[in-house]
Amino acid sequence: MIHAISGPEDLKKANELLGCSLPYDDDLSPLAQPLSIGGRTAANRVVYQPMEGCDGTREGSPGELTFRRYRRFAAGGPGIVWLEAIAVRPEGRANPRQLYLTERNLGDFSRMIREIKEVCQKENGFEPLVFAQLTHSGRYSRPNGVPEPLIAYNNPLFEKDRPIAPERILSDDALERIGESLAHSAALAQKAGFDGADIKCCHRYLLSELLSAYLRPGKYGGCYENRTRLLRESVRGAAAACSGDFLIVARLNAYDGFPYPYGFGVKEGEGIAPDWTEAERLVGDLAADGVKLVDVTMGNPYVNPHVNRPYNHGSYPPPEEPLQGVNRMLTGTAAVQRANPAVPLVASGLSWLGAASANVAAACVRRGWFAMAGYGRMALADPQVARTVASGRRPEPGECCIACGKCTEIMRTPGGTPGCVVRDREVYLPIYRKQCLHIG
Repeated sequence: MIHAISGPEDLKKANELLGCSLPYDDDLSPLAQPLSIGGRTAANRVVYQPMEGCDGTREGSPGELTFRRYRRFAAGGPGIVWLEAIAVRPEGRANPRQLYLTERNLGDFSRMIREIKEVCQKENGFEPLVFAQLTHSGRYSRPNGVPEPLIAYNNPLFEKDRPIAPERILSDDALERIGESLAHSAALAQKAGFDGADIKCCHRYLLSELLSAYLRPGKYGGCYENRTRLLRESVRGAAAACSGDFLIVARLNAYDGFPYPYGFGVKEGEGIAPDWTEAERLVGDLAADGVKLVDVTMGNPYVNPHVNRPYNHGSYPPPEEPLQGVNRMLTGTAAVQRANPAVPLVASGLSWLGAASANVAAACVRRGWFAMAGYGRMALADPQVARTVASGRRPEPGECCIACGKCTEIMRTPGGTPGCVVRDREVYLPIYRKQCLHIG
């Protein structure tokens, strides 16, 4: 297995060995360029990606470690700080401490947004755009700490060991109400001071699951128009509920990595081979509905995490080299971007590349593969990475994410919280030892 790419020769050899086509440039200046998004401006081309959180309060407000994480992100100077998932209904929370925006805690969110902007202005001379990611966890709802799934359809690939009762399938009326909640939460996000709201449709949470609802009857299943209906209705509802230059954006699965009829973005009858056709069409439709930016991702972090988070160490040996996963993420995003040149896209999956991530990202931006580079795990490991690459310097290997998977492990453990055990060890290593290793 290839564990790291240190420079252009390493990448060239790996590309040739694995049939990949990732570019590499020494000039990082494309990442320092501003980008206009729906009348607003991101100061550079780096996005700190939304990552599932579980260190809020039971009421849904940001907790102490939540504030700390975003202050650190803000100091690092990304053009966009894209907040973690924020539930729009209590039964759709992924864990009992997932963020949940309501009228009662608007002030807590407003305070965090102010701190993000003030810290970034002080440290970097500009304010980042700050987005709220609005979600219903659907199949992965655990509002009380135990599975309480609410699903679009039964999926034998996911349920072979734990079948889900048919009464847990959401009705069309229930889905309509969730769409209304998404629109209402977008209005609350604007009131709180966010610059935009993401109608989340990725990683097989509810809206994402509907994209593959080929076998669901009724108006939310079957044909493309039906499977995308709730997403598009929610986007239009959010746009109507908000005003001015508030941005409606979307994080979108372009590919699930599961065979038809249980996976979106795959070729029927060809296993899990990608087919970007519907993703290309959907981005264009979302733009017509009012979406100003799309963050492209893939896979399911619960079932096939190697697809969206290529790793060196994880819960199972992946069926492919990590670089092949990165290549799929970036070339797939490039295909969707080529089909929709007027819609700026954010690419995911860069963190595994470590120190070479900026070189690959800059090369891709220069070639028009996508408009912005998204960092998730890398931002946890090195919150300064945006400032580093925008200054023209690639990060040092000792600053980078090592793709060890501990940030996911610590987050998924009851009582855990998302953070980098390796690079931010003073805070997170004691938590990891206690919650994951049961030491101390």
